[in-house]
Amino acid sequence: MTKAHDVGNSFTAGPPQGETVPSGGSAAHKVASVGALFQKWLESRLPLSDSIILTQRNVYILPTGAGFMLAATLLLLLVTSINYQLNLGYLLTFLLAGSAIVGMHVGHGTLHGLNLSLLLPEPQFAGANALVGVSLQSRRRAVRYGIGVAVMGSEHWAWADVPSFGSSTLHIAFSLPRRGWQRVPTLTAETRFPLGTFRVWTVWRPAAQVLVYPAPESAAPPLPQGEARADGATSAHPSTSDDYDGVRAYRRGDPPKRIVWKKFAKADELISRDAEQLQHCELWLDPTLCGARDPEQQLSRLCAWVLQAEHQGFDYGLRLPGLEIKPGSGSAHQARCLRALALC
Repeated sequence: MTKAHDVGNSFTAGPPQGETVPSGGSAAHKVASVGALFQKWLESRLPLSDSIILTQRNVYILPTGAGFMLAATLLLLLVTSINYQLNLGYLLTFLLAGSAIVGMHVGHGTLHGLNLSLLLPEPQFAGANALVGVSLQSRRRAVRYGIGVAVMGSEHWAWADVPSFGSSTLHIAFSLPRRGWQRVPTLTAETRFPLGTFRVWTVWRPAAQVLVYPAPESAAPPLPQGEARADGATSAHPSTSDDYDGVRAYRRGDPPKRIVWKKFAKADELISRDAEQLQHCELWLDPTLCGARDPEQQLSRLCAWVLQAEHQGFDYGLRLPGLEIKPGSGSAHQARCLRALALC
């Protein structure tokens, strides 16, 4: 075995054969890992709440890079003034130092007493960006300037000024990689007003969750054929191909969702789906009809079919393991089906 440090010599053995020396990037990776662990530890100590009032217990302040540069400049001015007995140097040094202290007090007061409230986001599809609203409410007479809100660790900030005894609303975007319930990520608010020499910030962990639907398949096949109703009717579900079964000439008063727009685009003729014929069949959406083995792909196709059936004005039902939603239509029925797919 080769020793790394031989006794009495300054010789350092190289790495064993087959191993590589970590590059400078590994050190940066370690720093990033430490930062991620610290952020995780900090988040675990924060309570979950959809509203927060900023006090001296949850508002933090540290000098920025410009603040450290100002401190070094003040130290240099002070040493120079002492060395050369410059009265004007003393005046300038303490004037700048006093301005920095006042700026620190003003910056802390910009966030202190501010009330942050979360506006519950709407359900979204997987892969999209959700917009969460944050309401900034102030009960102070003075205007609060330059307040930014962002997802913790993100570089995309939303900025606003909060008026006297008023409120402002900011919208923060974050990604939704998977379906199901997803918690709103940890948010941070900060200000560097008025001089930019101090960063005043807070960390907020909302309790709200976003319902994420499966991502609809981009090129889903046509809707499956309908099933005969239990009363024995045998009329088939209208096809989505070019034969256009179950249609009739357009009548004044027909809702736009029952118009066959594909036929209108080809032949410049208004044709509507026959609602009476549609009543003799039931359109059921089932994973066994998807023709895919992957469960996530099945849910993605079912999601696309739900949107397609609703857009075309069909009554449709949904069958899932342990759950059956009877045929219907409308925004409430669509939301119920999409929710079932998201939580399947």
